[in-house]
Amino acid sequence: MKKLLAVLFAVMMVFSAASALAEGTLRVGMECGYAPYNWQQTAQTEYTARIADGSGYADGYDVQIALRIAKALNMDLEIVKTEWDGLIPSVLSGNIDLIIAGMSPTAERKMTIDFTDHYYQSELVVVVKKDGPYANAKALADLSGAVICAQLNTFHDTVIDQIPGVLHDTPRETFPAMIVNLLSGAIDGYVAERPGAEADVMANPSLTYIQFEAGQGFEASEDDTAIAIGLSYGSPYKDAINEALAAISEDERVQIMLDATARQPLVAE
Repeated sequence: MKKLLAVLFAVMMVFSAASALAEGTLRVGMECGYAPYNWQQTAQTEYTARIADGSGYADGYDVQIALRIAKALNMDLEIVKTEWDGLIPSVLSGNIDLIIAGMSPTAERKMTIDFTDHYYQSELVVVVKKDGPYANAKALADLSGAVICAQLNTFHDTVIDQIPGVLHDTPRETFPAMIVNLLSGAIDGYVAERPGAEADVMANPSLTYIQFEAGQGFEASEDDTAIAIGLSYGSPYKDAINEALAAISEDERVQIMLDATARQPLVAE
């Protein structure tokens, strides 16, 4: 009898997990303010997903990945606009199912939440003024004496001290805040991933970014520069998401990012 009950319980769990992956709404958290990974806009297009609070629609690389995953899971997609510091607490509390927000699966984050396979691999650069004293830098050493910052509570902020003689400034809460500070001269540069830097430069022609020569840039592990989907440990979605990600070729991922970068709203303005 005990064996029979165990078998029945296992079958029920399988059907329960399958049901969870076959209906309902997939709630995905992101900032909606980190182009080209994600942003908010008023117009609905073939690329957008609805933001849960009714404030508009989200688009970007993360949204395109989320749309593909929702389709693979046979679920509706709903974007939950969430501040960066609130993303992990939101997935832990069950307010969202997934974090798809340009988040790196760092060792520290893995102590709290689980991650899927990578869905993008990037590199770290520094955004500076095009006509500034650091525009022609090729190595970290060329930024000695510069005032550099990064977004609060990100891996980006931890690598700044690799720059010899750097003036490590207080981290900012958002990338728009860093752009304003850079344009005003309050800082000399900020650390970003290359896609985000390209989007910022396209939107602000007076900026550029430093792509360091081989061996002259930041030291970082693959997980620190990769992007993955965050979810709670034991989530029934993980295996199905990894299958969906495996179906997206590397060439397609690059093209999705290029298209998102060209489409992000600040470029059009």
